[in-house]
Amino acid sequence: MREHILDDSANTAATSLSDSISAGDIAARLDRLPATRSVWTMVLLLALGSFFEFYEIFSTAYVMPGLIASGILTTTTESFFGMTGAASYIAATFVGMFLGVLLFGQVADRFGRRTVFTCALLGYSIASAIMAFQTDAHTLNIWRLVAGVFLGVEIVTIDTYLSELVPARIRGRAFAILRMCSFIAVPMVALIAYLLVPTTLLGYEGWRWVFWIGSCGALFIWFLRRGLPESPRWLASHGRLKEADAVLRQLEARVQTHYGKALPKPTPTQGVVLKTREQVSFTEIWSRHYRGRTLMLLLCQVAMGIALFGFSNWMPTFLVEHGIGLTKSLEYGLIISCVTPLGPLVAFFFADRIERKWQLLVAGSLMIFGGLLFVEVRGMLPLILAGSLITLGATVVPMVVHTYQTELYPTRNRALTTGFVVAIGRLGGAMSGFLIAAALKYAGVSGALMLICGAMAVSMLSIILFGPRTRGRSLEELNR
Repeated sequence: MREHILDDSANTAATSLSDSISAGDIAARLDRLPATRSVWTMVLLLALGSFFEFYEIFSTAYVMPGLIASGILTTTTESFFGMTGAASYIAATFVGMFLGVLLFGQVADRFGRRTVFTCALLGYSIASAIMAFQTDAHTLNIWRLVAGVFLGVEIVTIDTYLSELVPARIRGRAFAILRMCSFIAVPMVALIAYLLVPTTLLGYEGWRWVFWIGSCGALFIWFLRRGLPESPRWLASHGRLKEADAVLRQLEARVQTHYGKALPKPTPTQGVVLKTREQVSFTEIWSRHYRGRTLMLLLCQVAMGIALFGFSNWMPTFLVEHGIGLTKSLEYGLIISCVTPLGPLVAFFFADRIERKWQLLVAGSLMIFGGLLFVEVRGMLPLILAGSLITLGATVVPMVVHTYQTELYPTRNRALTTGFVVAIGRLGGAMSGFLIAAALKYAGVSGALMLICGAMAVSMLSIILFGPRTRGRSLEELNR
């Protein structure tokens, strides 16, 4: 029998509450919790699921040379939207994510966060396993799209769940841990691809094993995460106050055990009310209060998708275009990918001390500088240095944006509205493949990197110029 993270027997140690429970109590009790091992354990389990988002996305760069070498894909095609080209393979994942968050993002607002992210990870595992058996570009792209649908649902639900579960004062650090664990997938998939893609194992090409390993890993994490509770904020926002209280009592008991003393008393912010039993409404994001935030995030997400995935998916190809062979390009890519966990690790120490928009300014500027350097330099060490600077900035940027966007919408609509802006952003990721392919064809590596740097500048400036301040503020205070 599996052991739940929040044991029912822990109820006896819970913090005493008044007989009357309000939705505001739930939010205040969550935000006053100390950051103990119990809280970080839940963050880690969520992060392990997010690991496979990055495994799938970043595997593209490392298996694509193998898919091209096997004749399934081509580097470029005669037409802009050619379905046998590498760009179509890149686009399939992002179109799938777009459809996943757009069509199913609101499911998490209606039926709960836990149910949705549990089913989504299982669906990804199955689709990824089937993808490894495909022998032509069209069926490969179809199953790639299906895997993307499940990943899209997983991404937006995990971000929403995490923002609702952790106390406001550690929200930035929690997302830093989430992204750090996620980005560990990058050097791992790079190493796996470096070892397997150039080879054939048991009669199967190496790129197929990359997919099978991802599928089995996702299934294992799905098993580990089954004991996570439903979001107390989501339960409270749907009028299920007794259930929210029960879940929170169990969490409080576990936290108090590790804390070693009585928990701090809840201190609700004056005037902040967590509304209950309100309908999920897509039109709310276009209301006077949220319209500006939505437009800002749409611009940020589209430009960020072009910049981040334009580089990460094409990095080995950029190296090949610089005259470096397939095996060496994978080797350079592996070295550069080792930088990816460092960005969120460094960000962990200032994520809740510096306003989000200023974090974005530093990270985005670092990525742009690395991109400009990549255009000019030649040789192993300079290229690895430039690629590492781009990667370091590129790992912090999405961490900051994903933390920030979940803070800007109310609980009743958070998964739907966050999902919508992420979905549109995934279209930027989908278009990045075609845009970079066209830039390579007509302007070479330098033109492609100029496009990436310009997109990054647009992304970070949209939030820096138009975004509200959120550091240290509760979700309810930000969405009165």
